[in-house]
Amino acid sequence: MTSSNPRIDETSVAALQNALAAEHAAIWSYALAVAFLSGADATRAREDEEAHRELRAQIEETLAQLGEPAASAQPAYATPRPVTDAASAAELAVVAESDTVAAWRSVLERSRDRALRQAALDTMSAATLRCARWRAAIGRTPTIPVFPGLQ
Repeated sequence: MTSSNPRIDETSVAALQNALAAEHAAIWSYALAVAFLSGADATRAREDEEAHRELRAQIEETLAQLGEPAASAQPAYATPRPVTDAASAAELAVVAESDTVAAWRSVLERSRDRALRQAALDTMSAATLRCARWRAAIGRTPTIPVFPGLQ
């Protein structure tokens, strides 16, 4: 996710910080969700959590290269609904992925740096696919929204 420009503008940095905050929240959400999932769903949740950990590390590296401090994770996050079983855990995964897609869409919209825009588009695509798998698991249609990131 390294930027081709050693200095991107403040708007892009702010959008990247928001994407980092969404990644922190997604990691926390998956850690909670996996406690209620089993079998293939638990494995998928762990894989998705790892994908977000990798993204977080890439964002932190990019911000460090830009001389910007990375936003810290919160100690905990509020869930839209209580997570009490596998179905509500899968719903939380949908929310986590939807939120990250929206944050990366913001990076795409607000950056003029070509490498950063490409990274945002690639990340949006991957997050949309993760979200689609969780939406399918809970029976939500359409599996992929018409405009990912604009819910």
